[in-house]
Amino acid sequence: MQGGQDAGEALKLVAQELQAVMSQIQTVNSQISELSMTLEALSSQDPERPVYRAVGSLLLEVSDRDSLKSDIETSRNSFQTHMDRLSERESELRENYEELVKSFESQ
Repeated sequence: MQGGQDAGEALKLVAQELQAVMSQIQTVNSQISELSMTLEALSSQDPERPVYRAVGSLLLEVSDRDSLKSDIETSRNSFQTHMDRLSERESELRENYEELVKSFESQ
């Protein structure tokens, strides 16, 4: 019976980690979407109108839009890299979960 308890505990731990990774994927995906919308809005903004950037609790006017765009693109790319790693981890956890379920059911 001890083996069944161990398999059940391992299954529970993998399920919890999978749930945490899926939550992180959702959060990172939202951040990527927000950055993409910001880039679109920045591109469609009239160059004569001022653009502001939040720095702490302040809104500061941006004098170099290209630098701002580059910063946003860099952030989006970093989040995308993180998303790719999270997706790989999710796949690994799903495979591990399925193997543990089979192992648990066969006991």
